[in-house]
Amino acid sequence: MVPSPPSTTAPPLLGITMGDPAGIGPEIIAKTLADQQILTLCRPIVIGSATVMEQTIGQLRLPLTVHPIKDPASFQPLDRTVAVLDPLDDSLGPFPLGVASAVAGAASVSFIKKAVALALTGALDGIVTAPINKEAINLAGCHYPGHTELLADLTHAQESGMMIVGGPLRVMFTTTHLAIKDLPASLTQAKIERAIRLAHSALITLFGIKTPRIGVAALNPHAGEHGLFGDEEDRVILPASQAARAQGIEASDPLPADTLFGKAAKGLYDAVVALYHDQGLIPLKLVAFGRCVNLTVGLPIIRTSVDHGTAFDIVGKGIADHGSLLEAIKLAATIAAHRISSPQKQKEVVSS
Repeated sequence: MVPSPPSTTAPPLLGITMGDPAGIGPEIIAKTLADQQILTLCRPIVIGSATVMEQTIGQLRLPLTVHPIKDPASFQPLDRTVAVLDPLDDSLGPFPLGVASAVAGAASVSFIKKAVALALTGALDGIVTAPINKEAINLAGCHYPGHTELLADLTHAQESGMMIVGGPLRVMFTTTHLAIKDLPASLTQAKIERAIRLAHSALITLFGIKTPRIGVAALNPHAGEHGLFGDEEDRVILPASQAARAQGIEASDPLPADTLFGKAAKGLYDAVVALYHDQGLIPLKLVAFGRCVNLTVGLPIIRTSVDHGTAFDIVGKGIADHGSLLEAIKLAATIAAHRISSPQKQKEVVSS
């Protein structure tokens, strides 16, 4: 991980988007901000519905008061106070809890757009996002498969991707939400090279690792056994690793995933490039379930997020675990603090 934030500067100003207000986002935000130690890490502003935040705090019986603000520049952190910047023109209308709806989906997109706009102008030092619901945002006419793709468009990022950080593991994903039957045809040398390149950049600029070691996962058992169990290793994965090494990146040949993740957990690799969703997330959640952080790599802004969804099935029960959000705030605050303290590092991150 990166070093602790410098103590000589004010904690970074982070925007925490509410996510889908029909999900557990408001609950995990309220629980996280109830711990006043969070103010030693950052100055948090909730980007979301002030009404929903007030209702959630009341239902949870937390000793917090909502303080609506119009502009991050006017924010002054106060004990037991939750600053909320509500970007909606009108108060959020009725919507069903625990159900995907166009109303809640549209609101969650508005929260993201406002947070990104503020971060792009420098009004926020970074953003941390609570979960959205993919069905809900599509019902609202926002046709993206998730946060990562929406953020890439909003920030005009040339290339970006998802890295999940949990316990001793950092995993960069080549593909994410894709049917297994479509995976082999979708894997290309260019996609794998891009994932290796993004992982390398993130390890240097965000985690301060001067010479990162990247383990590249194979697709097939035993890395294909020279074509016995598949040819993707020889045909696309190995050429991608070789091309990365030609650019000065320390990337491994394709290694069997069942041994690679164990080596990475022991510190032999600084990150793993996984080829698909479950290949990377199963080991991550085995070692850090509920504490993983989604880090979007390649954006001109800092963005971290929880590693879980809206959990519609437990909304309103008061049992949602806020551990992942707390870890996401810690990581965003640490990265932001070092960018603030090092203007040159900031230029490098933005241009990566």
